[in-house]
Amino acid sequence: MKRLIQLLIFILLTIITQVGGIIFILSTFLFLKNTPYKKLKNTTIFIGIYLTATFILIPPIASFCGREKISNSSFVSPHSYLTIVLNRNYVSTPLNKSLQTIGKKFNDKYPNLQLVYLDANFPFLNGFPLLPHLSHNDGKKIDLSFIYKNIAGKHTNQKPSNTGYGIFEIPKEQEKSTTNFCKSKGYWQYDFTKYLTFGSKKSLIFSNTANAFLINLIAKNKNVQKIFIEPHLKKRLSISSTKVHFQGCKAVRHDDHIHFQIH
Repeated sequence: MKRLIQLLIFILLTIITQVGGIIFILSTFLFLKNTPYKKLKNTTIFIGIYLTATFILIPPIASFCGREKISNSSFVSPHSYLTIVLNRNYVSTPLNKSLQTIGKKFNDKYPNLQLVYLDANFPFLNGFPLLPHLSHNDGKKIDLSFIYKNIAGKHTNQKPSNTGYGIFEIPKEQEKSTTNFCKSKGYWQYDFTKYLTFGSKKSLIFSNTANAFLINLIAKNKNVQKIFIEPHLKKRLSISSTKVHFQGCKAVRHDDHIHFQIH
């Protein structure tokens, strides 16, 4: 039973953080036995080794392998610090540079706002899945949060979901619902991110002007290959760029975030 539990922990940590499972297995060789508060002490040992690896060891190794941590600044920021702790903030050097360029130009237009990113990629191995995403596996993809206004009508860096996912800008009455279409075709997973909000602030209002500016700004970047948002938002925001696509029913809906990828 002990080995089974360790195996399950290994799988879970690998799915969530990529490197956590390996670090857990290595940590077991240092775990204390037959000591008071054994579980608490061993958990502390694992957390200490994990954090040391995450912040000190992994970044230079990932850089050697072609990926780097996103450079956080006054105009580029993670929505949650957990993104960093879970090692889901790695990208290729060209994508990192594009983020900084886009973030600076966006901040020039909206000085009080930041380019807020969600999931990017893990630090190692092309093809290793960053679940629940289908394609965040090569350092070239990233999700950004939409821009919102508060109840006073002012733009804010706050987001309606604690994870950044799951609070959708649903189609208006005259707009076509891609979600209804995809789910009618049997793609049950299309809106499952509504279960991954972990709390929400539903008083925030989607900003048409700021989001249209941001998406057009991303599309103008020469390194950007594709942008995914829901079709009803592309139409509502009058986005004409051919880089903006519908991601397909096999993925999840994209009216809670912007996905973009570089060449």
